[in-house]
Amino acid sequence: MSLRRFWSGNIAVAEGALAAGVDFYAGYPITPSSEIMEHMARELPKRGGIFLQAEDEIAAIFLLIGASWADAKPMTATSGPGFSLMQEGLGIAVMTETPLVVVDVMRAGPGTGQASKAAQGDLLQARFGRHGDQIIPVFAPSSVQDCFELTVFAVNTAERLRTPVILLSDELLAHTWETVRVPEGVERVERRRPKDHEPPFGSPDPRVPPPMPRLGEGHALLVTGSTHDAWGLRQTSDPHAHRELVERLWEKIWLNREELFRYEAVGVEEAEVGIVAYGSVARSALAARKLLAGKVSVGVVVLKTLWPLPEEPIRELAARVKAILVPELSLGQLVWDVERVVAGRSPVLRFSKIGGGIPIYPEELAERVLEVAG
Repeated sequence: MSLRRFWSGNIAVAEGALAAGVDFYAGYPITPSSEIMEHMARELPKRGGIFLQAEDEIAAIFLLIGASWADAKPMTATSGPGFSLMQEGLGIAVMTETPLVVVDVMRAGPGTGQASKAAQGDLLQARFGRHGDQIIPVFAPSSVQDCFELTVFAVNTAERLRTPVILLSDELLAHTWETVRVPEGVERVERRRPKDHEPPFGSPDPRVPPPMPRLGEGHALLVTGSTHDAWGLRQTSDPHAHRELVERLWEKIWLNREELFRYEAVGVEEAEVGIVAYGSVARSALAARKLLAGKVSVGVVVLKTLWPLPEEPIRELAARVKAILVPELSLGQLVWDVERVVAGRSPVLRFSKIGGGIPIYPEELAERVLEVAG
């Protein structure tokens, strides 16, 4: 049984967060993400949650860290410039294993750029914006339904793996309105609590995150962004302690990566030309495939997990096609990954478009596919 709602992408993100149990939001208004903040400001207090408008995005990310340790499920939303300001806080959230969700509704940059115009230039920042060795899961919706479902998944992933999670949207998707099917109930993952004197920052199995104590319940708890041992004690000169900690933080995500993979592979079996895309651009890729029906067989891989990257569907596509087209609203960032994964099995071609928030239209993508098909 499900309900039908007519939502924009931004509203669907907010509703997905509420459905997943988010009960704390701190943020600073910035286009094109502002409707998420506005919706949370209206709805969160009605449901017993807390909403705070921070003085800036630096304050917002650290408010999320504090709220998470006070047993809240926290989320914020921003766009490129604000996302840049959050990177240090995200690094501390990785090091302290603090569950939280950051939504980045991408716009054209660098700098202030074109503040209300769509782009996809934040992919590499989402993956590698922090210093040091670390992994943060990155998900990307390509429909309003995805905005709801992947936000739920992002919140649950943050709680299950005790990690920050990033959801990458873009202006076109954020302001697209579509019907969303909303289940009467959604899964709500709760973070694991310590038993039998378990350490809060150590685990014998790297796949299993350590338990997260509640502040104020009598646990001897130290929370620091410095290198620390299993009990939170700072170890800023011990190379063994640092390697043990950072490797465990990495493996906690990497060894569970297959559980994080979300993608769609459409028409791959009979494909002559392939397309790999994400976000709003994936919609144009699927539409272009329909336009070319009867002319060229096109296989489309829609990536909804961007990091860690699901490589197998890309390899399967490469094994079947003459070439792979990678359309992006940037000068090309995902294309580097596709080139690496394909490793010469088939040509990988960029299709870049930037500025003005103008989408990659299905017709122009179809025309390029015809050129590639010969």
